[in-house]
Amino acid sequence: MTKCKPTKLKKFEGNPGKRPLNENEPEPVEADSHELDPPEWLLLEAKKEWVRIIPELVRLGLFTKFERTALIGYCQSWARYVEAEKFLNDNATTFETDKGYIAQVPQVSIAQKYLKLCHTFMTEFGLTPSARGNMKLPSDHDEDPMDKWFKEKGR
Repeated sequence: MTKCKPTKLKKFEGNPGKRPLNENEPEPVEADSHELDPPEWLLLEAKKEWVRIIPELVRLGLFTKFERTALIGYCQSWARYVEAEKFLNDNATTFETDKGYIAQVPQVSIAQKYLKLCHTFMTEFGLTPSARGNMKLPSDHDEDPMDKWFKEKGR
């Protein structure tokens, strides 16, 4: 089963599938100003990432009350990824086991796991080039798709 894209993202992309858009899709209210602040308990790197991306998400209208939890997950995953990478920068990526085999230190798979999780969250928010590549932000002179349809049908 494929994920259903929100109507807002389909409109940004120009509705490439040309399927009817759900005009009755629930639209969550914008986040309150206090919800734009990162939770106090986030890791320091997570807070830094939050502060870095929140203005742009708000500007694009991609941050509402509902997205707060996903953004928390993304930022915390980013912080864990950074933590694992810092460890790997200062230490070897492998070690010799007591039986003489070479094995990876756990931080290698931890970093991979959190980077993959970050990518999933980033795709949801349109934070990767490929996720953004199909988006088309409405401009001031863009005609409403429904108005255009009515004009084409002569109504």
